[in-house]
Amino acid sequence: MSEQSKSLEQTGVDSATVAAPPEGGAEAGSEPGCLPAAEVVGPQAKRPVVAEPVAPTYEGDFVLSEPLQLECGRVLANPTLHYAVYGRLSARKENAVLVCHALSGSALVAQWWPELFAPGGIVDLSRECVVCVNLLGSCYGSTGPGSVDPETGRIYGPEFPLISIRDNVRAQARLLDSLDIPLLSHVLGGSIGGMQALEWAIEFPERVQRATVIGVAPLGALGLALNHLQRRAIQNDPEWLGGSYLTHRQPRNGLSLARQIAMISYKSPELFAERFGRRPNRNGEDPWLLDPDGGGLGDVSTGGRFDIAGYLDHQGERFLERFDANAYLAILRTMDTWDPTRGYRGDAEAYGRIQALVKFIGISSDLLFPAGDVQRLAEAVAAGGCRAVYREMVSLHGHDAFLAEQAELISLLNSLE
Repeated sequence: MSEQSKSLEQTGVDSATVAAPPEGGAEAGSEPGCLPAAEVVGPQAKRPVVAEPVAPTYEGDFVLSEPLQLECGRVLANPTLHYAVYGRLSARKENAVLVCHALSGSALVAQWWPELFAPGGIVDLSRECVVCVNLLGSCYGSTGPGSVDPETGRIYGPEFPLISIRDNVRAQARLLDSLDIPLLSHVLGGSIGGMQALEWAIEFPERVQRATVIGVAPLGALGLALNHLQRRAIQNDPEWLGGSYLTHRQPRNGLSLARQIAMISYKSPELFAERFGRRPNRNGEDPWLLDPDGGGLGDVSTGGRFDIAGYLDHQGERFLERFDANAYLAILRTMDTWDPTRGYRGDAEAYGRIQALVKFIGISSDLLFPAGDVQRLAEAVAAGGCRAVYREMVSLHGHDAFLAEQAELISLLNSLE
C-alpha cells in the first residue's frame, strides 16, 4: 500500500483521485419562510483555549478527470484542487463538514480559523470530518494564474479565465464525489467562504443539511469600487507587465497598495480611531518633517507618516511574502461577480431550491458587506420558503471580526444550535 493510499484510508475516506502534494433539521421556533427578528449579540464570550493548530489528517491534490465548463464560456482543462481533511469520515458518511475559506485563505483551515476546533468550538473531530478546499484562482495549490495550462504547456498568467463561485462549488462537488462524501452535515464560511456556503445550498440542495453564511452578501457599489481600485493599483505597476511578470519579479508596489486599500475596508472607522487616531507613526516619525530638499509633499523614503499609514504599509509588505498578484486579481473578480440568483428567474426560483437550514451572520461594523445587506439577503432567502435565521455580531473589528474575534463568533453560532 502506498503512503498516499494509507493516508486516505486513515482519513476514513474510501476512495479518491489525487496527485502528489506539491512541494512548496429546523431551527427551534422557526417555520419555513419565517425569519426570526434580528438578535444582536455582543462580544462577551469566554475565549476557548487553543494550543497548537490541529494538523490535517490528509492534505493533497485532486485533479479533475474531465475539463471544467465555466460560467464565462471557457473551459478549464483538468484543473487541480488542493484540499485538506481533518478527522475521519464515518461508515455512514453523514458527518462531513465543509469549511470554505475567504479571499487569501488556504485549505489549512486550522491555521487561520483555529478556534473552530477548540473545546466548545463548531466542530468536534472525534465525531466529525472537516474538509477545506483551496479556491480555483488561488496560489495555495489549486489551479490559478501561476499554473501551467495543460493545453498550451505555458503558464496561464493573464490568460487565466474568470472563475465564478458557482464554478468553484461545482468543482468541489466533484472532489467530494471522489472522496465518496454524498452528504454535508454543515457548510460554512465567512466572506467569499460564505458565498460558497450559500451557493452549495442552492446548487446541491439534496447534499447540504445546514449552511452558515458569515459577513457576506452580493457586493455593493462601495465594495465594487474598492476592488476596482485594488485592480488598478496592481495593473498600473510597471512591474505587472500586462500580467506576464516572472514569479520572482511580481508587481510588489501595486500588490502592496492593493492590500492596503483592502485593509481599510476590513476594519471599522471606530477601531482605527481607537488604535491609531492622529498619532505619529510609533517608530518615531514626525508627520511635520520636510522632505530632504525642503519640500512638503511627503517623501515616503524619509518617513513622516502618521501611525495609521505605518500600519497600512506594514500590512502591504507582509502580504507580499504570502500571495501572488494575478491570483489576487482572479479572486477579486470571483468576489465581484457573485450573484446567487444569476441564471434563475429571480429570488424565488433560486432560493426555493434550498433544503438546508441557513444561518446568516452580519457584522455590525462591516463596511465591505454591511450588516443590513446580509439581513436583506437572509430575508430574501426566507421569502423563498427556506428556513433561514439572521443574527448580528457586534464588533468594532469590521469585516475582519469573523477572524479577529473567533471566540465571540463561535459563541454566537453555538447559541443557534
